[in-house]
Parts: sequence; structure tokens; C-alpha cells
Amino acid sequence: MHPLSLIMPPWSLGFGSRGLALSSVVFRNRADLGSLCAQPEGEMTTLTHRGRRAEAGRNSDKKPDSEEDAAVDRDLNDDDPDNSKDIRLTLMEEVLLLGLKDKEGYTSFWNECISSGLRGGILIELALRGRICLEPCCIRKRRLLDRKVKVLLKSDAPTGDVLLDETLRHIKATESAETVQTWIDLLTGETWNPFKLQYQLRNVRERIAKALVEKGILTTEKQNFLLFDMTTHPVSNATEKQRLVKKLQESMLERWVNDPHRMDRRTLALLVLAHSSDVLENVFASLADDKYDVAMNRTKDLLDMDPEVEAAKARGAEMIWAVLAAFNKS
Repeated sequence: MHPLSLIMPPWSLGFGSRGLALSSVVFRNRADLGSLCAQPEGEMTTLTHRGRRAEAGRNSDKKPDSEEDAAVDRDLNDDDPDNSKDIRLTLMEEVLLLGLKDKEGYTSFWNECISSGLRGGILIELALRGRICLEPCCIRKRRLLDRKVKVLLKSDAPTGDVLLDETLRHIKATESAETVQTWIDLLTGETWNPFKLQYQLRNVRERIAKALVEKGILTTEKQNFLLFDMTTHPVSNATEKQRLVKKLQESMLERWVNDPHRMDRRTLALLVLAHSSDVLENVFASLADDKYDVAMNRTKDLLDMDPEVEAAKARGAEMIWAVLAAFNKS
């Protein structure tokens, strides 16, 4: 056996100087491989280090899809940062959900306030979305109830809610602008002018209930009331209603700030609408007697504030205080 066959690869034998040259290359490569394997685990070669550093730079410039989605979610939930993972409801849906009896699936027959309260919720929802606002305050029109409602021409895109879009069309279609109180009456159908009956929103409660059914919070059933059958919508997702009630309870107890301008605007609006719709009792009924008294007294103090003074302090909440002023006057 050739003595070099013990240390040289078989294919390099028999080729003379060429085989020896190839073997030297093999030896060098094996030596490099041995030195690389002998390096400590935490070290890396210069080329590997540069490659990883360049790759890290490219990855830092590119934002992952998950981060972009999270940024969008944060923007959508700026008004309600604690509930970004919950189902997003409009103010009208929240008011109706508070007023519905869980098992029966309908509001109290004696509640005559919820219809106008839902219309007020539509105006506030449009204002919070930046679609409508009150005209600027001037010398002749300083009071909230004297200032007209106008549409902000930021976008003609639909809002995604049929009631909001229908109300926007009505406000745009009027020849002369109307006040908040007038719009609540027109949308409810309480007008003596037959030419303005076209602005009435019909079947509002049923349409809101269907939206809640689509979101998986309510279900649809038929109940017989002796002389007639009625479609009802019992609560199927009690967790969502409990979350809503808990949020309002905590805003008046654990998270009470004693300043309406430091409150979340949607929470403030919901308290105003729950009071105007006569469903606020449903929010605090489950509390112990001492906590119930505290929550009701704080809510009363909040709602007894002068809307004119409070609206002047916070421009972004003018519509909330205007709706409160309209219901206080009616």
C-alpha cells in the first residue's frame, strides 16, 4: 500500500504532482474546518458576524405585519384603551343592551324615554367619529341649544352603520340647519310639520337589536302575548353585557376622578345617554347598598353640572353636553 494512502484521499493517488497539490488544498480546508470547530460556542467568524448584523439591519427597517395590525387596533381604540380585545359597540347598541331584559329580550313597556335617548346617541356617535359638530359659538348664538348641527365634509365614505349613514343623509338633505333638540325630535318623529316626517328613523330598536344579533350578543325568538306575537332578542352573550355594566360601575367607584373632562368621552356619553334613556338603574342595581348610594350620588352630581359651562371647557365633548341640555329641557 502506498504510504500516502493513509493520509490522502483515494482519488488523489496516481496523479503525481497534481494529486499532491489537491491533497494540500484538502489539508488546508480540513485545518480551517478544525480551527472553526475548535472555536468557543459564543464566538463567530467575522463574515458570519457581518452577515447577521446586516440581516438585523434589514429586519429593523421592515415592520412586521403583527406590529402594523397592533398599531391600527390602538388607533381604533383610543377612546376606550382598556377594551381593545372586546367587541366594539356603538353608543346606541350599548344603551339598548343596558335596557334589555336578559331572558325576556325586550325593554320595559313603561320606558318612554329610550326612543329619544337612542336618537341622541346617534348624534353623539356621529360627533365622536368626526362626522358632525355644532356650529361655532358667536355673540348671537352662545347657548348650546341655539347652535345648529352641521356636517363635517372630511369624508363621504359610509360609517359602516346604517342608522348613522341614514342620519347623515337627513342632516345633509335639510335646506336649513337645525339644532340638537330639533334633530332629536325629527329623528323620533315628534313634529307637527308633515313635510318633516320624512326625517323620522323607523324601527330603530329592531335594527339595533339585529346588529347585536349579528355580533353574537343577542339571539332572536318569538314570544306570544295572548293577542299578538312579538319578536324578542334575549341576551346570548352575558359576558359582554357584564363587561359594559362593570365599566360604568368602576367609572363611578374605583376609577372616579371627580372631573368630567378627565373621563373617557365614550364613558361620559354612555352615562348621559343611560340617564336620558331611563336605564341607569339597571347599571347600579347589582351593587351593595353603600356602593349603590355612592354611585348614584356621584352620577347625580355629574349630570347636574351646567352643560353650558362644561361644554366651554372641552371642545371635543360639546355634542355630549348639548344632548344632555336638550333632555334636561324636555
